[in-house]
Amino acid sequence: MKLTQKLSESKKPLFSIEILPPLKGKSIQSIYDGIDPLMEFKPAFVDVTYHREEYIYKKRAGGYLEKVSIRKRPGTVGICAAIMNKYNVDAVPHIICGGFTKEETENALIDLQFLGIDNVLALRGDSIKTEPSFVPELGGNAYAIDLVKQITDMNKGKYMDEDMTDAAPTDFCIGVAAYPEKHFEAPNMISDLKNLKAKVDAGAEYVVTQMFFDNKKYFDFVKLCREHNIHVPIIPGLKILTGMKQITALPKIFQCDIPQPFYEELEKCKDDKAIKEVGIKWCIEQSKELVKANVPCLHFYTMGTSEATKRVAKEVF
Repeated sequence: MKLTQKLSESKKPLFSIEILPPLKGKSIQSIYDGIDPLMEFKPAFVDVTYHREEYIYKKRAGGYLEKVSIRKRPGTVGICAAIMNKYNVDAVPHIICGGFTKEETENALIDLQFLGIDNVLALRGDSIKTEPSFVPELGGNAYAIDLVKQITDMNKGKYMDEDMTDAAPTDFCIGVAAYPEKHFEAPNMISDLKNLKAKVDAGAEYVVTQMFFDNKKYFDFVKLCREHNIHVPIIPGLKILTGMKQITALPKIFQCDIPQPFYEELEKCKDDKAIKEVGIKWCIEQSKELVKANVPCLHFYTMGTSEATKRVAKEVF
């Protein structure tokens, strides 16, 4: 079922999660172990991230360096199919620009359509570690809006092969990402909102935000979106802070602030266990306030673990 239909039919905020594919060489059981404890809360959907291939240089005999392609977390399409088969829940694959030609993207979307997957999250994706900034694949989409346009064209029966006639249209519900505290590459918030509006005008039907720890940032962002005629559902994304390293890592990687009252409580903690308890408590309060505001859904970035998310969900749902 399309996410927009689920959101419109629900009389209360829904619950959803985002998971990482297992590391290469690991079994899918690790995915099930992370989802099983959360099924009692009836997730409306499960997002599955996509991790593009990267390159490393290996020194070979004779002293020359060989460029070697690696993928640490393969299997997004297969994992989505397995999740839907096992749990009878909608799986939402991330579709990214980086590392794919438009033809490869089209083929992946055809496979997803054959599997009965109705929803996708269209993202530009991150740059690889060996590149200072994002570089699109030769013959690929450069921005998320280009990806949205390609999927929208397929929904209209327009494929890359112009000689195709009577092609069956796909029927994807397209989601995109947004940043309550501004994308780090955007010059300012207004320009960022214009980019989001362009993606919605191109066919995006819902938005999932990057993680935030201050609900005011989300509420202010939604208000700005409505003022700029962005009226699709905006799903808040939440992350439970569970370790000391995350106090500095998460704001750096995801460009999000840690509110001073939250930080003051974290400063009192002596170890990761204490950090986790404070993080869970903060997320519970965040979630309760968001539910009271009747947000469409609470989307939890579980990072492959479920214990902390389960504790929050027990208090909220």
